[in-house]
Amino acid sequence: MTDRDASMPAPDPRLQHFVGNLLRYGVLLAAAVVLSGGMLYLAHHGGTVPDYRRFEGQPAYLRSVIGIAGGALKLDERAVVQLGLVLLIATPIARVALSAVAFAFERDRTYVLITLLVLALLLWSLLG
Repeated sequence: MTDRDASMPAPDPRLQHFVGNLLRYGVLLAAAVVLSGGMLYLAHHGGTVPDYRRFEGQPAYLRSVIGIAGGALKLDERAVVQLGLVLLIATPIARVALSAVAFAFERDRTYVLITLLVLALLLWSLLG
C-alpha cells in the first residue's frame, strides 16, 4: 500500500533520478572548481610568505557573482575558488527549484507550495 491518492499520477522515475543526481554532480563540480582554483593559487603564490601584520579583505570584484565569473574567465585564482563556492551554494538551491518543477509535473499542489516556500526562504536568506 502507498500513501499516494489513486487519482494522482505516478512520479516520473527519470525526473526523480535527474533531481537526485543534480546534488551529487553539483557538489563534485564545485569541488573540482575549488580544487583547480586552489592549485592555480598555489602555483602562483605558493612560495609567498603572508604578512599577518596587515589585513586585506577581498577585492570588490570578488563580492558579486558577475565579478567572480569575470575573474574566473580570466583565470584569476581567487575568483576560480570563489566560483566553486558559489556553485556549491547554488547546487541545493537548484535542486529545490527542480523539485518544485517535478512536483508540478506530478500535479502535487501541496508539495509544490511547500517546495516554493522553501525556495523563497533559501533565496531570501541568501540575498537578504
